[in-house]
Amino acid sequence: MLALSAFKLLKIHRFLDLLLLGIDIGGTKVALALGDERGRLVARRRRPTEPSGRPQTDVERMVDDARRLMADADVSPSQLSAAGISVPGPLDPERGVVLGPPNLPSWSNVPVRELFASALDLPVWVENDANAAALAEWRFGAGRGLSHLVYLTMSTGIGAGLILDGRLYRGQHGNAGELGHVPVEWGGAQCACGMRGCFEAYAGGAAWTRRLREVAPETSRVVALAGGRERVDPEHVVAAAREGDDFARAELDRFNEYLARGIAVVAFLLAPQAVILGTIAAAAGEELCLARVRERVATRVWPALTRELRIVPAGLGEQLGAYAGLCTALEGLEAARS
Repeated sequence: MLALSAFKLLKIHRFLDLLLLGIDIGGTKVALALGDERGRLVARRRRPTEPSGRPQTDVERMVDDARRLMADADVSPSQLSAAGISVPGPLDPERGVVLGPPNLPSWSNVPVRELFASALDLPVWVENDANAAALAEWRFGAGRGLSHLVYLTMSTGIGAGLILDGRLYRGQHGNAGELGHVPVEWGGAQCACGMRGCFEAYAGGAAWTRRLREVAPETSRVVALAGGRERVDPEHVVAAAREGDDFARAELDRFNEYLARGIAVVAFLLAPQAVILGTIAAAAGEELCLARVRERVATRVWPALTRELRIVPAGLGEQLGAYAGLCTALEGLEAARS
C-alpha cells in the first residue's frame, strides 16, 4: 500500500538532492520503497514473493511494481538518483549477480543489477540482504552511533551483516556473514543449502516452520491459533507462548538455545558492541526470547566480551526491508563518489 503521507512528503523531497528506490527481495515477500538520504520514506509497497520459476519473469514483475509505486507517488525515473536491491545471498556484489540462494531456488546466476538497470534506466547497486539490513539498522535503527555491530536476519533464513570499524565488511567475493550455515549440531538436521547441522536449519524461519508442522500436537494452542497444523508458523508459537502453552514454550526454549549458540560464535570472533536481531527474535520480545538468550550467551562467552555487548531487537520493525533497499542505493552512491 502507498504510505498515506506520500504526497505531503513528496513536496519536501522534491527539494532534496537524493531520491532513491529500494527493493528488498526475500524468500516470502518483496518490499519496495521510495525515500531520501535522510531516511524519510515517500511511499512503500509490499507483496508476497510468489516466484514463477523464471527469475527474469520475477524481475519483470518487480520492475512493474516499482513503476506503479512511482506512478502512485507522482515520481518519474528521472527524479531518482539510484536504486538499491537487497537480495538473499550468495551473490557477487561487484557484478550484481545472484548466485543461487537456498530460499530462492530458481535464482541461479541471475544478473539482477543488469536487469533492473536496463529496465529502469538508473544506476543500480545490489547487496546481500543481511548486509543491507545491517546498513539500515546502522544508519537509521538500533545501531546508530556504533562502530562495531552484527545484524542477524531471522526470517526465512539466517544471515549476518557486519559493520566493523564503522564500515560494511563483505569479505572475499562479498561472502562474509553466512552465519546461518555455521554448524551448531555436527551431522544434524538437513539444511536448504544441502549441508547438515546448520544454524539456519534450527533457528531459520523456513526450517522451524517445517518442523512445527510435523511435531505440533493437535491439542496445542499453537495449532488452534493457526487453524490447523498445516498452517502453523513461528508467529503462532510466539502467540501461544504468551498464553502459557507448554509446547510453544518448549519450542521457544529450543529456538533460544540455538540462537545463543550462534551469537556465542559471533561474540568470540568479532567482539561487537551489539548484536541486532530481526524478525522472529524481535517478535518474541524481551521476556520470551531476548533476556533468556542474553543469559545463555553470558554463560558461554568470556565476561570481557559480554560485559558491554548489547543483544537487542531491530529498531526499524516492519519497515526494515524498505530501508534495506534504500541504504543499498545510498551506500553504492557514497562508494562511487569516494
